[in-house]
Amino acid sequence: MRKSTGAILSLALMAGSALAATPDHQDAAHQALDLAEKSIALRSVAGDGNQTPQVAALFRDALIKGGFAPADVVITPYKDTAYLIARWPGSDPALKPLVISGHMDVVEAKASDWTHDPFKPQIENGYLLGRGSTDMKLDDTLAIAALLELKKEGYKPRRDIILEFSGDEETTMATGAIIASKLANAELVLNMDGANGTLDEKTGKPDYFTWEGAEKTYADFRLTVTNPGGHSSEPRAVNAIDELAADLLHIQQHRFKPELNDLSRSYFVNAARWQKPDIASAMKAFAANPSDEKAIRTLSADPAFIGRIGTTCVVTMIDGGHALNALPQRATANINCRIFPGHPRAAIMEELRQAAHDPGMTIEDVTEGSVETAASPMRPDVVQAIEHGMHVAYPGVPVFAAMSSGASDSMWFRSHGVPSYGISPIFIKNSDSFMHGLNERTPVSAIAPAMEDLLVLIPDLSH
Repeated sequence: MRKSTGAILSLALMAGSALAATPDHQDAAHQALDLAEKSIALRSVAGDGNQTPQVAALFRDALIKGGFAPADVVITPYKDTAYLIARWPGSDPALKPLVISGHMDVVEAKASDWTHDPFKPQIENGYLLGRGSTDMKLDDTLAIAALLELKKEGYKPRRDIILEFSGDEETTMATGAIIASKLANAELVLNMDGANGTLDEKTGKPDYFTWEGAEKTYADFRLTVTNPGGHSSEPRAVNAIDELAADLLHIQQHRFKPELNDLSRSYFVNAARWQKPDIASAMKAFAANPSDEKAIRTLSADPAFIGRIGTTCVVTMIDGGHALNALPQRATANINCRIFPGHPRAAIMEELRQAAHDPGMTIEDVTEGSVETAASPMRPDVVQAIEHGMHVAYPGVPVFAAMSSGASDSMWFRSHGVPSYGISPIFIKNSDSFMHGLNERTPVSAIAPAMEDLLVLIPDLSH
């Protein structure tokens, strides 16, 4: 028989007490979990029946009930989705606001593929199960519950605190761009997206926490080869599909220059101790010299690390021909790239063109929902606040910078010159991380210490 949410969370709090600081805000932790379950039950997936607006209404009602003025919580419809911006006015209007960022939409999930219905949240064996439990409805509700707890405790921020949730981060990212343009005067952004704490696979104790100050640029490039075609009974030396295949093999063999920035160097130096010896040695060697060929070969051979050492491009879709009995008149392919910060998309497109060695091939940038951004600065005040909050929640846990290989709404803020930092306080085992995948789940024991972290971090950066 399934225990109540309250009973499950209380047990998790007691079980996790040896791993983190003693939780003093159980009511806030309970509220975060309750809101997370309610939001997971809403199918906020792009397309017909998108319930992202209902998630926004759920969050708005919780904020108003907890003390936000109704006029300060605004939901704006956008196509089939919506976005939410809530403002907690500070005492000094001259200060730029602190933005706390998240998104309400999730990736599609089919019940037939899962061991349980992804939109019927469950708590089993100490885990919250359901689409969005990690990416990122629980993070959303942690932020909401933390702000309401601070209000209840009488905290008065000096600068405005703005809580914003986009509605299409997993698809077109249009609402994230709109929000960032509206909040382009912000001091900085704390992006709750993802799970940035790592638990030991055997003991379940915290290994380390990484905060993200940069992410690679997402890009799609369409390759096209055309040909007059003809009857399939009369093959010709030049065939559009053959030509495209050769181009793709040339691109597959091309290696972009490996490189580092301060954030990725921090990750390689600090995270090496938790890796197997050959990877650890390569991480340290690469951090010392990004031209070290042995280190490059070792890290490039591991899917978990190849994306961390530079730009990567890979073919993701192909299409060619128009009839079973005709020579192809057109063949196309999509090359998806994740570009190391500091490189414009146009430069990478030109590098792909040259790598293909085919003057007859055309290439065009068909990227949607992405913008090139540089890394956010490693500001001492931000670094200190992140470390302070994390060490209250998990005393002594190593905390260091990293760079994301994926994309988030942070890029929109960075494009306006607003520094953004990924700071999700959720800890999880790598083997339990199923963001965008089957049977997504997050340990309930991560909720209470995450709350303790936010209740320190937010005041540190809004006083």
